[in-house]
Amino acid sequence: MDAVVMAAGEGTRLRPITEQWPKPVLPIDGRPVLAVLLRELAAAGLRRVWLVTGHLAEQVEGLAGDGSAFGLDVSFVRQPGVLGSADAVRRALGAGATAPVLVTAADTVYRPGDVGLFVSEFDRSGAVGAVAVRTDPPPGPGRQAVRRNGARIETLRDDDPKNPWSAAPLWAVGSAVAERLCLDDPPYELENAFQSAIDAGATVISVEIGKTRDLTYPVDLVDENFPYLRST
Repeated sequence: MDAVVMAAGEGTRLRPITEQWPKPVLPIDGRPVLAVLLRELAAAGLRRVWLVTGHLAEQVEGLAGDGSAFGLDVSFVRQPGVLGSADAVRRALGAGATAPVLVTAADTVYRPGDVGLFVSEFDRSGAVGAVAVRTDPPPGPGRQAVRRNGARIETLRDDDPKNPWSAAPLWAVGSAVAERLCLDDPPYELENAFQSAIDAGATVISVEIGKTRDLTYPVDLVDENFPYLRST
């Protein structure tokens, strides 16, 4: 399975830091988030990665290189503007990636082993797509709750305040989802392609993973790299 890593975002909530450094090269636990992610992809058995870049692309591409340092084969695809996650995946597919593809944001750290678990669960499911879900962080600002019936997803936009499951930025995109990319209004989002497939009766599964970590605001750089400075 190929992987698509979305690293084109501007990281607006992390400004002014992201005016000089793109979010994927910033550290969690003192290591660049993108470097940690690439090693997790390799550990999950993935070998071919399409890295979609945009904002401060040269820094992101310089860190990844050709992927050999991480046991991967990395190719770059440029996204010319803030066009959304579905557009990023469509550009990677247009450049040669083959569905089904694993898709992930470049600015998230997953619990070790969770990417491999996700790939395995999807491979044996027979579903047209998969979405990772977790309870930490829970649904909230920017994180919609996901309603499930067993493993099968019913909707990616559940308004039930008691629903503890939120989607992680980790997806598996099969052909039935890929053919629905960018049919909505820009910016084109993966959520809409998945929901369209679900509404048409296709099976999209959820895969439970553990806590995820990312950098949202400048203070998160302190919290994620110097935990002893956190207020108690």
